[in-house]
Amino acid sequence: MLAYKMNFMPNSPRLIVNDQPIEINKNDTVLTAMLRTNLHPTGGGCLCLAGDCSHCLATVDGVSYVRTCQVKASPGMVVQCHHQQGDPPLPKDEKAGPEVSVEHIHCDIAIIGMGEAGQAEAKKVKDEGKDAICLDANNGQEVIGIYPGPLVVAKTSHGMLQIYPKEIVVATGAAEIQPVAAGNHLAGLVTARAATQLAKAGINLGRVIAIGTPPEGLKVKQVEGEIIRFEGTTKVEAIIIKTSQGEERLECDTVSLGLGFNPRNALVRMGHGLPVRAIGDVTKTSDIPSCPKSGLVCTCTGVSVEDLQSVWDRGFQELELVKRASLAGTGTCQGMMCLPHIRSFLADRGRQLQQPFTARPVTRQLTIGEVSAGAHHHPTPYTALDEEHRKMGANMQRIGGWWRPWDYGNQLEEYWAVREAVSIGDVSTLGKMQISGPDALEFLERLYPTRVSTIKQGRSRYVLLLDERGYVLDDGLICKDSDTRYTLTFTSGGATTAEFWVRDWLDTWDLDVHILNQTMSLGAINVTGPLATELLKRAGYKQSLEYMEHTTAKIAGISCKVFRLSFTGEASYELHHPSEDSAKLWQKLLELGKNLGIKPHGIDVLLRLRLEKGHIIVGQDTDFDSTPRRLNHQWAVNMKKDYFVGKQAILRTDKIPLDRQLVGLEMDGPAPIEGSVMWYQGQFAGNVTSSSYSHVLGKTVMLAWLEMFDAELPSEVIIQDRIARRVSTPFYDVEGHRARI
Repeated sequence: MLAYKMNFMPNSPRLIVNDQPIEINKNDTVLTAMLRTNLHPTGGGCLCLAGDCSHCLATVDGVSYVRTCQVKASPGMVVQCHHQQGDPPLPKDEKAGPEVSVEHIHCDIAIIGMGEAGQAEAKKVKDEGKDAICLDANNGQEVIGIYPGPLVVAKTSHGMLQIYPKEIVVATGAAEIQPVAAGNHLAGLVTARAATQLAKAGINLGRVIAIGTPPEGLKVKQVEGEIIRFEGTTKVEAIIIKTSQGEERLECDTVSLGLGFNPRNALVRMGHGLPVRAIGDVTKTSDIPSCPKSGLVCTCTGVSVEDLQSVWDRGFQELELVKRASLAGTGTCQGMMCLPHIRSFLADRGRQLQQPFTARPVTRQLTIGEVSAGAHHHPTPYTALDEEHRKMGANMQRIGGWWRPWDYGNQLEEYWAVREAVSIGDVSTLGKMQISGPDALEFLERLYPTRVSTIKQGRSRYVLLLDERGYVLDDGLICKDSDTRYTLTFTSGGATTAEFWVRDWLDTWDLDVHILNQTMSLGAINVTGPLATELLKRAGYKQSLEYMEHTTAKIAGISCKVFRLSFTGEASYELHHPSEDSAKLWQKLLELGKNLGIKPHGIDVLLRLRLEKGHIIVGQDTDFDSTPRRLNHQWAVNMKKDYFVGKQAILRTDKIPLDRQLVGLEMDGPAPIEGSVMWYQGQFAGNVTSSSYSHVLGKTVMLAWLEMFDAELPSEVIIQDRIARRVSTPFYDVEGHRARI
C-alpha cells in the first residue's frame, strides 16, 4: 500500500491507485505513473510496455484487465491493482456498466498496427486513392478479432468498431520474448525496449544488468550467459547466470532482457482463408529460446515448467492438447508470452518444432457491454395463458424460448394430480404446422423416415426429424387430416429450426405444397390423468377417442382439435384452439374439475413424468451426433423406404460398431444431478442426461449416454460413488395400459 504523502503540489494532477492519490506527469501512461511511485500493477513479472504481456494489468475506472502501459493517465482516474496471477478484484456492487455503442464502417483496406511498416502502407494506400482505416492499440484502438466477411472488430474508449474492409493488412510487428527462469515473477524485470521507454519517461531504473540485446540510450552492465534464476523477495536483487567460467551472481535493481522476438501474428492466423495480408516484422519466424528448466511459463494462468512436465508425462504431447491440459496460452495474452517457450519445451522432448496453436477471437478481454454492443435481446414470447399462470402463483421461467410456468408452488401435489386424478398444462409453445397441397404426401415421405402413406385419416404417428447426416434434429407428430392436408408438431425449443428446415427442403424439391405455421396463433392445453376423460365429458365431449387418434370437437363451447396421446404416461388429450380462447377454456376446465382434484402442472413436473415413461427431450437427451440407433429409436425409422433425408448417412453409420447408446438407469436414493459422470471399472463410462426421483416407483430413474466396453453395455455403473443399474424403458407402466385406457 502506498504511504500517502502531503508534500504534493496543490494543483498537480493525480490519479487514484488502491485508494491513494499519486501524481502524474504530462505524458504518463498509468503504468509509468505507478512505476515512478514504486508501484507494480500485478506485483511483479517482466514488463514489456507494448501490450503483449499480462504483468501490467489493472482495473481502471471499474474495467478489469486493462493494459496500463497503453492507457494515458488522467486526473481522477481510479486504478485497482490485480493480484500477481492476474486476478482482478471482485466488484463491490452489481451496478450495470454504461451502454456501449457500436459504429459500422465500410472501407477498402483496414490496416492494423501503426509502426513503420503500417505507416508506410497507409501512405501508399492514400497515394493510390483508396479508403483506409488505420488501427493501433497504442492509439486506443485494440483489434480483438478478425471474422469471416471479412470483419474486423476493435474496441476503443468511445465504443466498439465493426469494420468491413475489402482487404486487411496486419502490421502488428513482433513482441519481445520474456524470460522463463526461477524468480521470473519478481518486479524489476523489463524487456530491452521497455527499459529504453522507461528511461525516457524519467523512471530511475537503478543498477541495470542487460542480457542479450541491450536497451538503446541507457547505461547498463552488459553480460552474456544462460539465465539460471533471479533472486529477491518481491523485487529483483540479483541475477544468476551461467557462463563458461561457471555460475556468476550479479547484484542489480533492474534486469533488461533482449532475448529475441515472437511475431504478433495471432490476427494473421485467425484470418486464414480471408483477404488478409501481413507486412513487416509480423511476417518473420519466431525466435525460439532454449528449453526452460524452471520458473513460470504462462504467468496468465500460473503454469510452471513443472506443470508442463506433468502434462507431458500424462501423454499430452501435442501443442493443442498441452494448451488444453495445462491452460497455458488461454489467459490474458493468449499465448503471446508463453508460446515460444512451450514450443521449445516440446521440441526438446519431441525433437521437432510444432506449429503455433490455433488463434481465435477474442485477443483482448472485453466487458459484457462491449461483447453485446450492437446486439439486441429478442423479447421472450409468452402464451395466451401467461396471466392465468401468474394469477395462480406460478414460478415463471424462460424455457425453450418462451415464458413458461416451472411450478405452481407445490410440485408434489402437481405430480400426484397427474398420476391419480387430473391435471391441465399449457403446451401452447409446441410447434404447430399445417402442410397441404397435391404434393403434401410426397413431400412428407421424402422428409421423414417413417412410411407416411400408412397413416390413416384421423390418426397420428410419432416421428423423428433427421438431418442429412442421419442425426436427430427434432421429434414430434404427423397427424393426417385428409389426403392433401397434414398437421405436424415439433418441440417448443426446436419449432423455429424445424420450420426453417421444412421450408428449405420444400424450396429444394419445388413441390406443390403450402406451409402454414400456427405455433403463435393456436393455443394448446394438455388434459392428463386417470380422470382426464371424465373431465372432457363434463366439458361436453362424450365421444370415444382411441390412443393416437385426433378429431375436431367443441370443448366447453370452444372449437378445438383434440389429440389423444400421452407424454406423461397417463390418459391425455391435447386441445388445440384459437389462442384468443385459451383463458376461457383454461378457466372452464379448472371449474369443471374442482371435485376431481384438478391442479395445473408446470414444466418441472412434466419433465419428471415423461422421464418415468422414458420419453426423450431433443437437445437434452440427444447430442449433435445422435443417430436413431444411438438413441434406441431404430423403430421410428423405416429403412425399406426408397428415400428420406438422412437415409444414406444411416446406411453408412449403421455399419460402424456401436460406440455408445442412450439407456435407462435406476438407483436407490436421491437423484444425482443431470450431467453427472459415470464410471465403469475405473474408466469413464458416460454421463447422465435426465434424472429424477420417481415417487410412484420409489427409486431414482435416469436416461444416460453409456459407453460400450468390449462391444457390450455395462449392466451397472458408478455415479457419485453409488451403483446405478441399467434397465429397459419405460420405467413406469411398461405395457402402456394407463395411457391407452
